[in-house]
Amino acid sequence: MPEAIEIQLKKGALELCVLALLEQHDSYAYEIASQLSESIGMGEGTIYPLMRRLQADRLVETYLVESPAGPSRKYYRLTEAGKASLASQKSAWSSFSGAVETILGGVK
Repeated sequence: MPEAIEIQLKKGALELCVLALLEQHDSYAYEIASQLSESIGMGEGTIYPLMRRLQADRLVETYLVESPAGPSRKYYRLTEAGKASLASQKSAWSSFSGAVETILGGVK
């Protein structure tokens, strides 16, 4: 797959992936970036601006947790609006990906 297409596909799904990870448990940005790097190959540099936007959009909120090794960590958790956005995005993703799979399955 051409690299530009792969990057656009990943960016399109990034917010959904971050919200889904936060649904599983609260987390800090570096941990989220590490999980996304392992799973879909997204770099750390794309996560921090997204986390700021999600916070500005009130989809996540933050709190500090003391760290035994260094400064406190900023943890993110879903807000009620974030949970609603995740549910909506999951539904949209399911419909979209199902339609794409149907089209791809029909291509000979």
